[in-house]
Amino acid sequence: MNDIKNVKPLDDFNWEEFENGSLSAASKENLEKAYDETLNKIQEHEVVEGTVISVDKKEVVVNIGYKSDGIIPASEFRYNPDLKVGDKVEVYVEDQEDKKGQLVLSHKKARLSKSWEKINEALDNDEVIQGYIKCRTKGGMIVDVFGIEAFLPGSQIDVHPIRDYDVFVGKTMEFKVVKINQEFRNVVVSHKALIEAELEAQKKEIISHLEKGQVLEGTVKNITSYGVFVDLGGVDGLVHITDLSWGRVSDPHEVVELDQKINVVILDFDEEKKRIALGLKQLTPHPWDALDANLKVGDHVKGKVVVIADYGAFVEIQPGVEGLIHVSEMSWSQHLRSAQEFLHVGDEVEAVILTLDRQERKMSLGIKQLKEDPWETIETKYPVGSKHTAKVRNFTNFGIFVELEEGVDGLIHISDLSWTKKVKHPSEFTTVGSMIDVVVLEIDKENRRLSLGHKQLEENPWDKYEKIYVPGSVHEGTITEMMDKGAVVTLAEGGEGFATPKHLQKEDGSQAKQGEVLPFKVIEFAKETRRIILSHSRTFEDVKDDVVKTHRHAPRKQSEAPAINNVAAGTSLADLDVLAKLKADLDKTNK
Repeated sequence: MNDIKNVKPLDDFNWEEFENGSLSAASKENLEKAYDETLNKIQEHEVVEGTVISVDKKEVVVNIGYKSDGIIPASEFRYNPDLKVGDKVEVYVEDQEDKKGQLVLSHKKARLSKSWEKINEALDNDEVIQGYIKCRTKGGMIVDVFGIEAFLPGSQIDVHPIRDYDVFVGKTMEFKVVKINQEFRNVVVSHKALIEAELEAQKKEIISHLEKGQVLEGTVKNITSYGVFVDLGGVDGLVHITDLSWGRVSDPHEVVELDQKINVVILDFDEEKKRIALGLKQLTPHPWDALDANLKVGDHVKGKVVVIADYGAFVEIQPGVEGLIHVSEMSWSQHLRSAQEFLHVGDEVEAVILTLDRQERKMSLGIKQLKEDPWETIETKYPVGSKHTAKVRNFTNFGIFVELEEGVDGLIHISDLSWTKKVKHPSEFTTVGSMIDVVVLEIDKENRRLSLGHKQLEENPWDKYEKIYVPGSVHEGTITEMMDKGAVVTLAEGGEGFATPKHLQKEDGSQAKQGEVLPFKVIEFAKETRRIILSHSRTFEDVKDDVVKTHRHAPRKQSEAPAINNVAAGTSLADLDVLAKLKADLDKTNK
């Protein structure tokens, strides 16, 4: 107000014309010119300095010495929360006068025009700059630096892993420019870089005073699948998952949690690489040292299956004390299978201690010993001659392995499958997994072997065949299989015989074929080797020989010769009754 009172009126100002409203155009023009000369000369699209004359939550009013003040959104000053009236700020003149006659200014554009220059200077000079964290984005934060949006990676926020990024939104922090992409105008900043130099000095100081076996307090900084990182006050150490507990740990979260304070022991460290190996379990006694001194081989223990492998299962009988149940100790069966067929991780089991070595801290267990060994009473349960039903386990070229019960197996030799049928391979007789009736032939308790038979369930037909297939007798048979060396013939009365190619020749000179039904003469019968040799050709050749012999040695009447020849020709098909009649007639003639 004092300034207004001291203003002196113009000596040549015509107040009368002003009050009457009759100022001339020339006078008005002179007045406007005089007023304009009192204002700053500004140009659009240039950066000028102004003074903050008003600040509220929405707007900041800035005076640049022009006929009107400029209004700028307060959001353009978020990077500077301490802005106050009287502060000098740079603004960009967008328009001297908009439709409303208002001066249009922008602080953001003024900053942008110089921001790249400032950012490059900050990178070159390793300067510390201030930035406003606008929002969170994938992998980090967006920071307003000199009006430019820069990227702050999550790993560069702090030396400690950040679990909640949102707490930093809206904060103004100090940063260092670590990378600029001039082509794409991308800027990467770091807050972590400000404190790393100081931390590096702290690390060297801490590591220089470390000793193996030293116990320190630390804070759980990060948990991974392979271990836990512990902050020892400026330097990190790793507790490997195997050093968290004497027992097995599948997930470190089972033992510790983030930000937990724990005591750890230094196991090893490397000053050059700044690596520190820590241990947690080493602060407690080894569980084997606390194992019950009275525990011995043969005792029963209970535990939990913690690991399964094909060869066995590890059972934890108390934290840090494990025993191995080998797959061979899970069942009395001699068929080694995978341990997963018997046990699963998490199963509670009872077992018998088989071996115990406290010095080596090893223990072997068994669960099959909880059941009676079936071979202890094998002679009582499966005496020789007893009949049973078994399951076919697998084949070999020489027989079939079957299982009578778990742990009791036996072999049926291929020769003991059938009395009559010649089995080339067991797969022709049965299938794996099917049931088969057997009889116990022999017991080898020492070697845990049973000799079994299937054909012995039936009477030996060769005792009957011995009376039927007398050498020289003729029987009807069907050719069921042709081979290079001959043919297999299935006889009508049962059993099979064999005929060589020369014995398969028919009377008309042709060769007998598979499927034909013909008479066969028994040439040889061997009960011990179960062999029957047959001949079809003999059924008519022998008749001819008999006829020839008869004609040669016996006198005949002329009238009888044709009749005899006719009879001989008619009996060439081995009709036994006709042959017998012919022989009787010849005997009468000779008399």
